[in-house]
Amino acid sequence: MRVVIAGGHGKIALILERLLVEAGHEPIAIIRNPEHRADVDATGASAVVLDLEDASVSEVGQVLKDADAAVFAAGAGPGSTAERKFTVDRDAAILLADAAEAAGVPRLIVISAIDTDRFDPDSQDIFQLYLRAKSEADASVRSRDLDWTIVRPGSLVNDAGTGRIRAADVVPGGGRIPRADVAAIIASLLETGAASRTQFEVVSGDDPIDGALAALG
Repeated sequence: MRVVIAGGHGKIALILERLLVEAGHEPIAIIRNPEHRADVDATGASAVVLDLEDASVSEVGQVLKDADAAVFAAGAGPGSTAERKFTVDRDAAILLADAAEAAGVPRLIVISAIDTDRFDPDSQDIFQLYLRAKSEADASVRSRDLDWTIVRPGSLVNDAGTGRIRAADVVPGGGRIPRADVAAIIASLLETGAASRTQFEVVSGDDPIDGALAALG
């Protein structure tokens, strides 16, 4: 399976790339900074340098050519400006969806965030703007005639993965989840086709990943 990962140098993306390579798949990482190529190469994935804030649908579509799936794992990151919350967290996700449709890529998985739709529309707080940007991106993805899945993890931590989660349309009270488990969730979604046209929140829990995802539909 050929999988294109936007935001291919992110912490979740680098773990996902290793998982996909180990499973015999072909991950292609879209990265903005050419200095990050060596880190991607170390996972066994291939890197393509392309700035999603400046790229066209056609340019992204060329990277997506012959891909079986695309994953949006990009993010403006902590400390970024309000403007970049929208140009990266919203607009780049929409760009990837546009390009997937244009290139005929059937499967699209988006890493979003928990509580995304519960943003304060009147607030200019940077975190509320981030949630709004993610919410608007997710709404655009849901409108597509694609086999999409939107994953909304809780607070991300760098702990070792447990392989056990709690997943539902809404997870009351939120919670934390290791990035390694989020990567394992994405890998499972790609391999099993679970949770098609489904949006869900996920935190650490007691259920094995594959079983929890299968129960979502």
